[in-house]
Amino acid sequence: MAEIRIEQLRKEFSGFTAVQNSSFTVQDGEFFVMVGPSGCGKTTTLRMIAGLELPTSGRILLDGEDVTMRRARERDIAFVFQLFALYPHMNVRKNIGFPLLAQGMPGAEIRQRVEEVAKLLRIDHLLDRPVSGLAGGDRQRVALGRAIVRRPKCFLMDEPLGTLDTEFRDLMVHELRELHNRIRATTVYVTHDQMEAMSMADKIAVMNHGVIEQFGTPREIYDRPRTMYVADFMGSPPMNFLSFSSGLAKGDSTVAILGAKIAVPQIREDVPLAELALGVRPEHIRLDDASPIRGEILGAEYLGTTQIVSVETPGGLLKARIPADEHVTTGEQVGLALSGGHLSVFDRTSGRAIETALFEGAAHG
Repeated sequence: MAEIRIEQLRKEFSGFTAVQNSSFTVQDGEFFVMVGPSGCGKTTTLRMIAGLELPTSGRILLDGEDVTMRRARERDIAFVFQLFALYPHMNVRKNIGFPLLAQGMPGAEIRQRVEEVAKLLRIDHLLDRPVSGLAGGDRQRVALGRAIVRRPKCFLMDEPLGTLDTEFRDLMVHELRELHNRIRATTVYVTHDQMEAMSMADKIAVMNHGVIEQFGTPREIYDRPRTMYVADFMGSPPMNFLSFSSGLAKGDSTVAILGAKIAVPQIREDVPLAELALGVRPEHIRLDDASPIRGEILGAEYLGTTQIVSVETPGGLLKARIPADEHVTTGEQVGLALSGGHLSVFDRTSGRAIETALFEGAAHG
């Protein structure tokens, strides 16, 4: 397997910039996920890594070798598409073995490799079955098998679970990660589903309008979002925002909002008077009648072990994740306490996070 290094990668289409000067490194054996909405540039980036698109500028290095202008067949990568692209007239065995047959590999070695991969993917009992009669999850395993059997330097996957129903998708998320743990393949995976990204990734790049907004581990992305976009996109429900106007000084550890002084991680920069936002995850809000931040309960969504309570406050709608056995009533007036050690502060104009003690020791994207 191999390290993938992207340096100032840019792609323009007739004046439209799809990818804007992206730089990141996928370590050898890492499961790397690019996540973002449709049109954010993630698939274009993947296609440039694959050699299916040539960049306008920048460099792509695979295992230390510059492959920027090489054709796809010269890059020793395997691509798994959203649509399985299997050969319907062939059975499972022939579909998996076809890349090796095209390379002129001897039949005995093809059979051995195909059977090894089929066993790894738990589809060895399907080898002589036609692919047209398989369930979606099994067809995806066949597509993965056709990529794995080549033993390439890296795997590129473009929303491979996008066509599966929820049950199959959840199963395949688990199996893909388990498979990665067994073969330790360098993998670049594209998805618009933030739950897939959080479940599988070693590292995540969150993209928006062709720009990597943040690069880091799932924990860094979730706990220490660098922009309001990342805070809103990653998480279900997303981070809550309370707007306020204020100036901040380096060393401050409270902000004044909704008539209350709220503890925040210590501010690490001076901020002139600006429109700011206090960001808080739903799980860092609890009901507390002693709190001066008050609101009206609009409703509750029961999730088994927890419930999501929607509360309308003078600063906007807040969603809190509280224990399922905590009794709440629609229309009830409640106090809300915010967990100070986990709060983020953002500049609403630029969308960037204000530097606080929360970011100490965190990787910068």
